[in-house]
Amino acid sequence: MEINVVEPLALALGLGLLVGMQREWTAHRVTGIRTVTLITVLGALLGLLSQTVGVGLLVGGLLGVVVVLAVGTILSYLGRQEELGLTSEIAALVMYGVGVALAYGQTALGLIVGGGVAVLLQWKQPLHTLVGRFSEPDVRAIFNLVLIALVILPVLPNQGYGPYGVLNPFEIWLMVVLIVGISVGGFIAYKFLGARAGTLLGAVLGGLISSTATTVSYARRTRHTPAAIGLAAFVIMIASTIVFGRVLFEIGLVAPELLSAIAPPLVVVMALMGVLAAGMYWLRGSETEQVPLDEDPSQLKAAVVFGLLYAAILFSVAAGQQWLGNRGLYLVAALSGLTDMDAITLSTAQLIKRGELDVDTGWRMILLGSLSNIVFKGAAVAVLGHRRLLRRVSVAFGVVLLCGGLLWLLWP
Repeated sequence: MEINVVEPLALALGLGLLVGMQREWTAHRVTGIRTVTLITVLGALLGLLSQTVGVGLLVGGLLGVVVVLAVGTILSYLGRQEELGLTSEIAALVMYGVGVALAYGQTALGLIVGGGVAVLLQWKQPLHTLVGRFSEPDVRAIFNLVLIALVILPVLPNQGYGPYGVLNPFEIWLMVVLIVGISVGGFIAYKFLGARAGTLLGAVLGGLISSTATTVSYARRTRHTPAAIGLAAFVIMIASTIVFGRVLFEIGLVAPELLSAIAPPLVVVMALMGVLAAGMYWLRGSETEQVPLDEDPSQLKAAVVFGLLYAAILFSVAAGQQWLGNRGLYLVAALSGLTDMDAITLSTAQLIKRGELDVDTGWRMILLGSLSNIVFKGAAVAVLGHRRLLRRVSVAFGVVLLCGGLLWLLWP
């Protein structure tokens, strides 16, 4: 079956689940997550079929949905005590569309939709349970991501601006969508898994969301709770290690053809940090507190700040390359990496992909940014944490900086 048939159905399913989740979460009595999803899929299905059957099919489907929803709304206002639901009625309408598809020779289309309906009906309890577990911050994070990705992104111009032509609003905001998406995914995963998964997964998710925030939080804790020093050192090291995995993931998404050339030195540093983290795990003691991650990473203000930072780094790299050569590029990488690795990683990968930067200089910029990020975290521990935590972290970070510096200088 052609992709232009599958795509509208997949989009209908995704958007139906999205809107249905919002309705379900607000406890709407007529249209919940499955009902809205089925209505959306029905519209896509009839829209595809109407191209060969005629628009009368669309009109009939619309009238059917209107009648069913009207009946459901009237019954809900009558105050009936038993649970109201329209899933069976909507499913029947969808299956009517499946029957039409099969009758007109659209066998694959009918099989996909019919099988999907069966699975959706069977998953009633898991879907309701999932939505019921969402808290207000979870829902807000998801819909902030929707605003960033589906409302703002499509209206931005897709062309370069500025003296060097590197400021493309669409591409800049696309990187914002990527970073917010990764952070929201980690945020939601932590909310659902963190409380049960223990310190290790909590630390991993902390690094996925914000390793800097995790470092600051645990450093502060040791000021008043010296017994948590072992745990704090382990969590900080794991979160800092995950940064390298996140960097590699981002490169693989925006420029997969560059991953094999950029990854090796970064993997070496990541492996070294993993070994050091394993050593800290055995020294952590019996402390097993959870990683505190209460801030929503999808806030629009934070997204705008990241977009501006990313644009500034793109411009700075282009200007630095023209006026200062590689020394200017490395200075930009070191400064930008202090507080944020995503911007320098994505901007460097994009410039290499366009042929405006060579791979050798590019991976060295990313590595230098990651090392400066480690320096910043060490400074945060020095200012906010207990002295014994600083000693542990300093030894580990010192080893990483030494080995990273040697790789930066000697890697062929």
